[in-house]
Amino acid sequence: MKTKILLAITPASMNILKVFLVKVLIFYTHSGHAQGTVEDYGRAALVKSKMENKVYYSPKTFTWLQNGAAIWYMIATPKGREFILADINLKERRPAFDQAKLAKSLSAITNRKISPYDLPFTEFSFAEKETKIEFVAEGSIWQADLTSYIITEKGKALASPGNEGRRSAILNTEPIKSPDGKWLAFIKNYNVYVRPVSTVNEESALSFDGSEGDYYSSGDVVWSPDSKKIFTFRIRANKPHPVYLIESSPTDQLQPKLHTRNYLKPGDALPVKIPSIFVLESKLHFSVDESLIKEHYNIANPAWRKDSRSVSFEYNKRGHQVYKIMELEATTGKVYTLVAEDCKTFFDYNGKKFRYDIEDGKEILWTSERDGWNHLYLFDAVTGKIKNQVTRGEWVVRRVIKVDETKRNIIFEASGKNPAQDPYFIQYYKINFDGTGLVPLTTENGNHTAFFSPDFSHFADVWSRVDEPPVSVLRNAADGSIIMKLEQADIKSLISAGWRLPEVFNAKGRDGITDIWGIIVRPVNFDPRKKYPVIEYIYAGPHNSFVPKSFIADPKSGDYRSLSAFHELAELGFIVVQIDGMGTSNRSKAFHDISWKNLKDGGFPDRILWMQAAAAKYPYMDLKNVGIYGNSAGGQNSMAALLFHPDFYKVAVSSSGCHDNRMDKIWWNELWMGYPIGPQYEASSNVTHAAKLKGKLLLILGEMDENVPPESTLQLVNALIRANKNFDFLIVPGMGHSMGGDYGEHKRRDFFVKHLLGVEPPGW
Repeated sequence: MKTKILLAITPASMNILKVFLVKVLIFYTHSGHAQGTVEDYGRAALVKSKMENKVYYSPKTFTWLQNGAAIWYMIATPKGREFILADINLKERRPAFDQAKLAKSLSAITNRKISPYDLPFTEFSFAEKETKIEFVAEGSIWQADLTSYIITEKGKALASPGNEGRRSAILNTEPIKSPDGKWLAFIKNYNVYVRPVSTVNEESALSFDGSEGDYYSSGDVVWSPDSKKIFTFRIRANKPHPVYLIESSPTDQLQPKLHTRNYLKPGDALPVKIPSIFVLESKLHFSVDESLIKEHYNIANPAWRKDSRSVSFEYNKRGHQVYKIMELEATTGKVYTLVAEDCKTFFDYNGKKFRYDIEDGKEILWTSERDGWNHLYLFDAVTGKIKNQVTRGEWVVRRVIKVDETKRNIIFEASGKNPAQDPYFIQYYKINFDGTGLVPLTTENGNHTAFFSPDFSHFADVWSRVDEPPVSVLRNAADGSIIMKLEQADIKSLISAGWRLPEVFNAKGRDGITDIWGIIVRPVNFDPRKKYPVIEYIYAGPHNSFVPKSFIADPKSGDYRSLSAFHELAELGFIVVQIDGMGTSNRSKAFHDISWKNLKDGGFPDRILWMQAAAAKYPYMDLKNVGIYGNSAGGQNSMAALLFHPDFYKVAVSSSGCHDNRMDKIWWNELWMGYPIGPQYEASSNVTHAAKLKGKLLLILGEMDENVPPESTLQLVNALIRANKNFDFLIVPGMGHSMGGDYGEHKRRDFFVKHLLGVEPPGW
């Protein structure tokens, strides 16, 4: 039998119903079903502290003993910090030393209680055939005998050299002694001089054409190995480009300070560097003909051949489309081109270039993207021709670890070779100079980081994914076989503390073929029945790829910052994503070239398709409310999202942005945007397109930004005001290149809560 209940709605009962619904709404708000609440903010504030030191048995770094027979590392365990030694020959791991005995001795000598698993140091070194260890604590260097555990103080720890010490070393204005110890070379009155070490008054000039504006460089004086010749640059100075910072609120005085520095921007004049060789005995002077190195962006890496016959150097033509390895003969002054790279777009010398000279320059190992992927080539340095392509395929060489001239093989990092894995995962390989004998040294489905022994016969390997905790093993570098397992990370306490693992997601990009990879981060109290606005963290700088690939963002530092920041933001009621779109690095040359003269592209067509694919799978991703934020180049990108893709992105927070590439540093912008300066710069400028702004915008700027000058953001502010656009702007006195510090972080969260969730943020 069914019972029907009829409710007569009267004015009185309607009021009762309204009160009831308000109470239900309040209940759900305070029971975690709302978003952007005080409780959400509180949970977000605790994310980082709750996650720290919650990954057990995961080494952050390894240190090999000099003999390569053992390796030590430190791990966090439920007890605290433990130091472990792994012995290759015995195939065992054991405590590196008795921490309890050491703590007892340290407590006695320092007169304070020291816990065995909270020792006041994280690094040490073995001494006297591993019978003693040395470490720094309490401002002193200590040595502990591992038999008696008697501790002795070796002296006070030295502070790291300051900027002035480094500056003096770089200037290198002191006379340079020849390898045989008989001569001193120095710059005097802008010219090159030498004198015998034993005689002060017998100096002689090797050059006479130096002047204040066209001088020989003291910092580049290099003796030949036979002590008979000198290399340096003659430098024709360029016009400096001073930029200014006004420090409004200095801590040491009431009045503001004006700071000035030289900061070259795209299109500025560059110094002209002419490689020069001086021969002491004959007083001959050879210089490279300027027509051979005209319009150079830089001349770099000069190196004498071991037999002193010549100096090799690298020539980068302005525009970064021509790059050469050249050689200047020391007896004839002839100049040869050994390797030449000509690119229709850009030569990525900043991130992909590798060079190794074999047998004093008879052959050269060199990386090139000439076949569309970054690979190793072996050149005949006499003829300048390619002897063979060492690596090949639709994958990329990421870094060369070791070149063994005797065995004629190479150990290197690569990514993308295994089509079943994330194409950004780093794996290790070995290959012969002739391209034969390719041996994978690591294969497990994760991002690998290796720590090689001094003789490169063994290595510690750590691999993980953002959704898979680290595993650490010892391997044989001959074939990659595992000698022994070291650690398996334990994340149970991390999960119990509320960590929700990110999800790796990939979808097709704008060409319908290429996979675009990213991650999805959800809040701890995630409910698939709800709708979540999506926030993208963007950094589309062409110089790298940026989505985290390891469980710990940087295995060598144990850095959680990037992932913890996403989790903190997600806790407010968002889904946070990060994506590597086309135009970023570490894929094919064609993938990378999307960014050339076109930084406003930012990979947005790929990013939008990726999020649409994710939302098709996960309908709780609310693509009607998408926010974006980024810093520096990411600040430029996040602003561009509202200018060029306002139908998709609704809210942006942009900090320290490079909003017009003509305002930013010369090398970065001319590399990607090209030279000479042309209409492409204006086409990619956020300032030029400011009147197109739609959506909600918050700009954040540090007044002391030395990386991207503040005028980049201030000119955007001016353009927005002139276009009568509504936006928010936060400038932080005294702050440099940053996302705004803690204050800026809070303002960013509030901005997203207010404009994506439609909730007034709680009071601070």
